[in-house]
Amino acid sequence: MRSFIIHIVIALLLTFLAFYLTALPGTGLMYLGTFIGCITISWPLMAFIGKSYFKKVPVFMGLIVYFIKELFDANLKIAYDVLTPTLHMQPAVFALELDAKTDLEITLLSNLVTLTPGTLCLDISEDKKFMYIHAIYFSETSIDALKAHIKNGFEKKILQLTR
Repeated sequence: MRSFIIHIVIALLLTFLAFYLTALPGTGLMYLGTFIGCITISWPLMAFIGKSYFKKVPVFMGLIVYFIKELFDANLKIAYDVLTPTLHMQPAVFALELDAKTDLEITLLSNLVTLTPGTLCLDISEDKKFMYIHAIYFSETSIDALKAHIKNGFEKKILQLTR
């Protein structure tokens, strides 16, 4: 209990420092304050959660970076399609076999697929083995590539995070 109180006190001090740094002008200080704020949030959790928690933080950050990259790429593809005179869209629905088993894993995957422009999770099968996805850019030759992209990207990173 004593170590938990020490963690809370340190977290509060770091929080005040983070707020002070973000209030000062300058982008570098804002990023430093945000970093200190993230450390502040995770610091007290060390008393309750095992060491595996801190091993999963880089995996979580990797998932966030990967999602931002996918978001940026999908937005560029859609912007290009909107700005060019011809449409390159070929919408279709396909079934993706899931390795994710728990409700949390399936929910995270469906949300990340839906949040990425150009794809939308429509439904999950009753036995939770398939996810039905609507994709705007689809062709018969790219079905396996699209499935592999989702499985090796979002699903793999989510499974690393949750297992």
